[in-house]
Amino acid sequence: MADYIYMMESRLSPAQLQVVGQVQEIARAHEMNVYLTGGAVRDIISGFPIRDLDFTVQGNVLKLQRDLQKIGAIIQGSDENFHILYVLFPNHVRSEIASARSETYPKPGKPEVTFETINEDLRRRDFTVNAMALSLNPGSRGLLMDPFNGVADLETKHLRILQNYAFLEEPSRMLRAARLMTRFHWTLEERTQARFEAAKEGNYLEHISNRSIGYEIEQIAHEDDPIGVMKAFEKEGWMKLLFPAWTTAKVDTAGLSALQKTRQQLTDIGVQSDPAAARMYFLTKKMSEKDVHAMQKLLPREHFVEQWRKIEDDAKELAKQLLAKEYAAPSATWKLLMATRPELILFLDVTTRQSAVEQKIKAFLTKWPAYRQKMPLQKMTEMRITPDLPVYRQLLDEMFFMMLDGKLKTEAEIVKYLEPHQPPLPVAPPTPARRGRAKKKAASATAGAKPAPQSAEPAAPDAAVGKGPKPTAKSAKKGTPAQKEPSAVSAPAPVAAAKTAPKPAVPAAPSQAKQKAPSKPQPKKPAAKAKTKSHPKKASRPTKKVAGSKKKKK
Repeated sequence: MADYIYMMESRLSPAQLQVVGQVQEIARAHEMNVYLTGGAVRDIISGFPIRDLDFTVQGNVLKLQRDLQKIGAIIQGSDENFHILYVLFPNHVRSEIASARSETYPKPGKPEVTFETINEDLRRRDFTVNAMALSLNPGSRGLLMDPFNGVADLETKHLRILQNYAFLEEPSRMLRAARLMTRFHWTLEERTQARFEAAKEGNYLEHISNRSIGYEIEQIAHEDDPIGVMKAFEKEGWMKLLFPAWTTAKVDTAGLSALQKTRQQLTDIGVQSDPAAARMYFLTKKMSEKDVHAMQKLLPREHFVEQWRKIEDDAKELAKQLLAKEYAAPSATWKLLMATRPELILFLDVTTRQSAVEQKIKAFLTKWPAYRQKMPLQKMTEMRITPDLPVYRQLLDEMFFMMLDGKLKTEAEIVKYLEPHQPPLPVAPPTPARRGRAKKKAASATAGAKPAPQSAEPAAPDAAVGKGPKPTAKSAKKGTPAQKEPSAVSAPAPVAAAKTAPKPAVPAAPSQAKQKAPSKPQPKKPAAKAKTKSHPKKASRPTKKVAGSKKKKK
């Protein structure tokens, strides 16, 4: 089973992932189930670029409007009849959030709406590849709902309608089919192709609503190849029905090509842009102002229309700022352009006729980003200036701006700048104390002498003898029988002494000999056996020798 949450997280951009989390939390706060639906799920599974995000909630989506604005989202437009919000999130993430609904068509192109569950919402959609939903709810997060097997059609690259009267009920689906086939280079499924041809013969597009016309015109502006889509419509004769005054002959194709090139340069330096408003300017460049205004009234996103209308004036204002004295330094120009809407940079780069403005934008797109690659990251690591430091990012930005302005050119200048920010050397841990061999021996001797006081009283007779010469095993046997009786009581003394001896097994034998000597004297041994005294493995022979020598002296 595919892990669709992992697929979503790996395919969406960081900005889009942030939007998914924000919409999920807002819907949960209003106790609404929320699903990622439509084209977003289709593009995640198929691997195509994800241009926008479509959400469906079970509830009144209009209640989410204030919470969306609190997180910085712009409500570009709304449809109160269908409960749809057109939202632009920060970082140019477009989204459409709608309430789950079902639609019935008493007349072509004029649906009657009833707000239902997500299952009914999927049934009303156009094609199987768009009739899929990914749950974002806690109990079922990651569950893919695909009641019409859209995944199979994605694998075969087919567009399949959900019901036989799909093109009759909503004629705009014919435009959508042609647009998707142009973008993805897919084909219609056999039964769908037959219904498509019947719809063309029946002129179903004559019943298209103004709402659907405005939506399809705006979608052309969001296509990467808008001229290709317009040519597909012209081939079927649909541009006259869509907007009679708009044809491919009215398009500034050179401006569109330059716009696409600049957009790619912005993407290369990490700046994401939405060039739809600039595209519409060039797509309608040769149309009359009256026709342009009439077209703008059809579009559903009011904020998008406002950007389209003001893009030329806003670009002129940006050009004035670039020529001002306060933005003469390259670093000041960089900060200004990074804070500007990317679509204005796109438009100004294509339309400007001022060489100074053109040179600054060109340096912003090609020359200045190269300084990022010259950052002395290895030298900073050697100086212990690592990303863990709180000022690391700030230092990189300051160094970048100083490089742009020519204040840091050589490695010596860079090192001199970084030295005040170099963290101190880490303090070495204290070396553990090491005791010498003599101290270790003294400590072990002290530890071995501790049990001696326990055998002090039984060893008193030996202590008295200790004042003279050191007693031997021979002299130990010269005592009287009365003195020999306590030997059984004083037996622990040799055991205590055995603890300090290097080989405990050797001194243990004399104690056994002392206990056995009174009961049974050992026989006299030959003198030749004395050579075995130094043998370390036989502990009983020294005892026998001591017993034999005692007999001689007696």
